[in-house]
Amino acid sequence: MIVSGAGPSGSKCAEVIAGAGYKVALIEKNTGWRKPCGGGVGARILKYYPQLKKLNLPKKQKVIMYSAQHYRMFADYEGYKDYSLVMDRLELDNLMRDIAVEKGAELLDNTLSLDFLHEGSTKCGIQAKSPEGKQEYRGKIMVIADGMSSKLAPKSGLRGKWKPDEIAMAKCAILEGESDLDPNAIYIYFFPYLGYGWIFPIDSQRFNIGAGTFNEANLTHNLNEVYTTFLNNAEIQKFLTSSNYKKIWQGSYPLPCNGILEKSLYGDNVMIIGDAAGYTTPISGEGIHASVVSGQIAGETAVQALEKEDYSKKTLRDYKKHRNIKKIIRNFKMKKAMFPFFFDDKGRNIDKMFKIAEEDEDFRIQVANLFLFNASPSKEFMARLRGS
Repeated sequence: MIVSGAGPSGSKCAEVIAGAGYKVALIEKNTGWRKPCGGGVGARILKYYPQLKKLNLPKKQKVIMYSAQHYRMFADYEGYKDYSLVMDRLELDNLMRDIAVEKGAELLDNTLSLDFLHEGSTKCGIQAKSPEGKQEYRGKIMVIADGMSSKLAPKSGLRGKWKPDEIAMAKCAILEGESDLDPNAIYIYFFPYLGYGWIFPIDSQRFNIGAGTFNEANLTHNLNEVYTTFLNNAEIQKFLTSSNYKKIWQGSYPLPCNGILEKSLYGDNVMIIGDAAGYTTPISGEGIHASVVSGQIAGETAVQALEKEDYSKKTLRDYKKHRNIKKIIRNFKMKKAMFPFFFDDKGRNIDKMFKIAEEDEDFRIQVANLFLFNASPSKEFMARLRGS
């Protein structure tokens, strides 16, 4: 097996396959690279990574959201089953990658996947580049898990390149210093156009702060200006009491925001998972949990194919047919359909939603679940919102 990309999806996939006793080459361009990301994920990730429990990460059981008109919604879901965790992505990815290696995956660091190798019309491996020069790795199945910038995905014949209106753009930083942020809360600020900003406290001294734009807003707003304006906003500055924060890191990045490319998930000898396949929710951009699930199911599918010695798309389609993948696809389709409504009329529908939530705890928790945990709202939720 060859897995190209050692982020959350690729590492989980390699872990599953190696754990079943098969040889796995886990190709990664740079294990020291930190993906620009808020680093927030629902506690459901603990099902796949119980090792995170040992880190005693602060439970984020509060969310503070602001509409574009600065209407505030506060939800405290202590006592509910869901809560959020926040980590530095470099630390999180390293943990997931190390677990895959412990299971037996062979990590090939500083190696960039370039193209497929072929025997006739059959894909039989990957051509890559390392500091030692061009390399060739052969395998029964190739799993593409190397994110938005994947060179393999467009060459797989399963999907084309991303279009500007199919992605989101975001810029964020990890800052260190004293603040008035609640370490058990996360903060989200919606813009009067397709975009939002966030502050995710990592611990008592560090926090992740960022902003992004979606779809057509990428073409009408400059990302650096969006980020700078957000950082200097008076509402943000209320929490940032220090005038001199240490910048641990800063970066910008694209991410898919139109849902999963369900017609492009598998072919003969190939599967696509994680960001490369669109596993980020269209509303919040959160993709760690869904990517891990895609890696888990793709890994299980690969093990079955290896046991049967059948690597055709007929066998690999079990990846897409799995109930958990079908559930994510349905959920993301619904979120994509809802997304324009929330930002209609300069975001005033979000304003309405927060006003309803102020008076109704059940509605308020549904709002939190919708944005933080990829939960599907009830039919009554949308009917009430549309009728308000």
